[in-house]
Amino acid sequence: MSTTSFASAADNREQTARLVRLSAHAWAFASDYDPNCGFIVGRDSVLVIDTRATPTMARQLMAAIRSVTPLPVRHLFLTHYHAVRVLGAAAFGPDIAVIASEGTRTWIEERGQADYESERGRFPRLFQGAEDIPGLTRPSVTFKDQVSVWLGDLEVQLLHIGRGHSRGDSVAWIPSEGVLFAGDLVENRCAVYAGDGYIREWSATLSKLEALAPRALLPGRGAPLQDAAGAQAAIDGTRGFLDALWHAAADAHGRGLDRRRVYEAALAALKPAYGDWPVFQHVMPFDVCRVLEELQEGCEPSVWTDARDKALWAELNG
Repeated sequence: MSTTSFASAADNREQTARLVRLSAHAWAFASDYDPNCGFIVGRDSVLVIDTRATPTMARQLMAAIRSVTPLPVRHLFLTHYHAVRVLGAAAFGPDIAVIASEGTRTWIEERGQADYESERGRFPRLFQGAEDIPGLTRPSVTFKDQVSVWLGDLEVQLLHIGRGHSRGDSVAWIPSEGVLFAGDLVENRCAVYAGDGYIREWSATLSKLEALAPRALLPGRGAPLQDAAGAQAAIDGTRGFLDALWHAAADAHGRGLDRRRVYEAALAALKPAYGDWPVFQHVMPFDVCRVLEELQEGCEPSVWTDARDKALWAELNG
């Protein structure tokens, strides 16, 4: 196997996020395949969903919000903890209420700094202005399973309905408009990162999202879905990728292959259907490693560090 560039370190393609209206109150700030953000405009304030990786990057999101409304941003919701999604929070000022699930808060404390250093090494383009990050983003409000935020008479439900992409995965749901901000539980034709995941639980979590019957959906990566059929297709595509990943890696592991051979077998199995999805080559080493970890130990995901990332990449792609 030929050597490939580490993760997405060589990805220098600039992407311009665009505003997409999802409903009367909901907006997406979406790129081709960089992490998506969104916001909800209520009667007298705005709730933001995820922030991008740095205050510099988050200010682009703020400018997009200002192009829609002059109302103040009073709430910031973190769908989960990965540095690339949350460290831009400082751009919104010290008085904003930062809301996250209890599981997300735990992960920030347990692996926040290591995750930041890992992700910055994997995808440096997303960390423009990293020197302005004042420190880890920590929520000021946490919830276990569900909390409602009222923006005037508009209810936004923040729901932790199961694990998948991370321990603390949660979504923002506008029941009156059928709009779902899914975070990285759902991707739209982008390879699914499962290196910190609970892969055997993920499908059940997706089923709970299906039960909401969203009429519009913002995935973690990829184009927003603006009808029920599109939302279902994105959920199905995410589940299909994860099922293919699990079966290919588990089959190779069951045949007694070592980790590199398991990786090569999984890569060959998934490439015909998913090889042209963005970040496919990036995610596969981490995804296969996590499948094997679940098969062998069934434990919490090990903490990724920059050194561990590079050692795995050298082992599997060197």
